[in-house]
Amino acid sequence: MTSERPRFRLGFLTHVQGRDDDIARTYRNAQELFVVADELGFDVGWVAQHHVSLGGGGLSSPWTFLAHAAARTSRIRLGTAITVLPLEDPVRLAEDIATVDTLSGGRVEFGAGSGSSEVEYAAFGKDVARKRELTSAHLDIVRRALDGGEVGTAGFRIQPRPGDFNGRLWQGVFSAQGAEYAARNGSNLLLNRAAYGFDAPTDEVQRPWADAHLAAWDHPHRPRIGLSRFVFPAKDRHTALAAVGEDVHRAALRMAEHGAFPKGLGQEEALRRFHSFYGHPEDIVAALGQERVLPVATDLITQFNPAVPDHDAAVRALELIATEVAPALGWKPARSAEPASLSAGV
Repeated sequence: MTSERPRFRLGFLTHVQGRDDDIARTYRNAQELFVVADELGFDVGWVAQHHVSLGGGGLSSPWTFLAHAAARTSRIRLGTAITVLPLEDPVRLAEDIATVDTLSGGRVEFGAGSGSSEVEYAAFGKDVARKRELTSAHLDIVRRALDGGEVGTAGFRIQPRPGDFNGRLWQGVFSAQGAEYAARNGSNLLLNRAAYGFDAPTDEVQRPWADAHLAAWDHPHRPRIGLSRFVFPAKDRHTALAAVGEDVHRAALRMAEHGAFPKGLGQEEALRRFHSFYGHPEDIVAALGQERVLPVATDLITQFNPAVPDHDAAVRALELIATEVAPALGWKPARSAEPASLSAGV
């Protein structure tokens, strides 16, 4: 890592899951992770929207959740990775985004995607075959609304009046073509923790996508690339595996039933397919040093999903990421709140 490379932002992503049926506790614990991350200096806290329970929870209403997180934190930025855009009314969504942004003092990052669950699309009366079309159409409306433009009918603009979202819109993609499309529309790039349907390592698959996004970028503000990765540090590899190994294996077997992974995977191969970084912080740092996409990423987004470690283990993992893993990669915690303009590369 050279001295010329700009400081990358450190994030964490939660899918809001627990191990029991106490959903209220699951949500409280997820909120507590935002508080802990804020105190540790993480730059961004992200949530993923899922309308179908992932087992032990799942977050259907991310903007309500983030409004509460905004009230409990003072500095950390608040984002979705992603909001399932085709299932939302884009004007109402823009109003929610603008409201949370206003209440948080301009700390919102909006990440959009199409989702993939046929059950979710059916529940909302949407045609999953039109997901790309709907994503594009709805994103155009949200973007126009957040720019302060008229939406829906002549003379109508959302309230509260939006802040400057230039550089704060993100798209999750799963191909080089998708990355190019996001760049042409001025959206930052969100890359998933795993590349489904490929035998090659995730970073080998995704690096051309990142390169395609950068090559297609033609906007005044700096492009951002958010790199989501499974990162779980512990005192040693054995401890980390005890906390996350079985969960990752079960998740891989479930996904294999839908064709995302080959069937019959063992635990080690499941961890590889999820491009997992786990064990002692020094081992994770060494492995991330070989990560092909990280050199062009502006945001490292760490997550524990599909594992569901207990709350104390999750808090300890966040501490190790912020105090040992990320600093060894060149990250420094922010000392004060970042203005919204920083996320636009100003």
